[in-house]
Amino acid sequence: MGTLGRAVYSVGFWIRETGQALDRLGCRLQGNYYFQEQLSRHRTLMNVFDKAPVVDKDAFLAPSASIIGDVQIGRGSSIWYGCVLRGDVNSISIGCGTNIQDNSLVHVAKSNLSGKVLPTIVGDNVTVGHSAVLHGCTVEDEAFVGMGATLLDGVVVQKHAMVAAGALVRQNTKIPAGEVWGGNPAKFLRKLTDEEIAFIAQSATNYSNLAQVHASENAKPFDEIEFEKLLRKKFARRDEEYDSMLGVVRETPPELTLPDNIIPDRAPKAI
Repeated sequence: MGTLGRAVYSVGFWIRETGQALDRLGCRLQGNYYFQEQLSRHRTLMNVFDKAPVVDKDAFLAPSASIIGDVQIGRGSSIWYGCVLRGDVNSISIGCGTNIQDNSLVHVAKSNLSGKVLPTIVGDNVTVGHSAVLHGCTVEDEAFVGMGATLLDGVVVQKHAMVAAGALVRQNTKIPAGEVWGGNPAKFLRKLTDEEIAFIAQSATNYSNLAQVHASENAKPFDEIEFEKLLRKKFARRDEEYDSMLGVVRETPPELTLPDNIIPDRAPKAI
């Protein structure tokens, strides 16, 4: 930094200091009626004791998610807005290509009444719907947990099994592969069809693709966000000129069957 740069920096520093001093003075003059904005202490990744989250570089963590303690998240997985994964008294393991959707809670149990250690283990390509609760349980590869479902300590959901939305699965229940369980308490409802089993894998792929879109948007710097706001204001009616300014291509490749997919060459590579 040259002489001019140091001078400009010093001026900026003193202007900011003056502004803070004026704010503090104004607060004192207002007495009991003043409002003081508090800095948010939210951290997406947080240590507990000597345990720190381990997250693959290709995983997506929404800014409002909380990943705490002994948590491992694999490649291509996505943890969505408002989720809490709290690995404090035990560990949480999330496989590859798995999605934990908005406002879900994943916690652990130190042990059950018989002394069995109960971490939470979620396999590969699993879909966990919005506002689900997973507590000290195991969900195997390519299983599906519906919105608002609750899985209690010791539950095992086997591969290609489905827990219906809103279900309460009692402690130590095992849901066999290829079955749908639902209700409170959850009970066997029926066998999954081949189409439904295929849908579970497709759902995980769709969310992995969608996560890349959200990750790209969340990574934009402030100046790019403000520039796009100006463009949207200028081109209120979307047309070809607007699209070209943003670099948007609205033509959907024929090989994509679902609207929330992205271009295939941006999808996570198979492990």
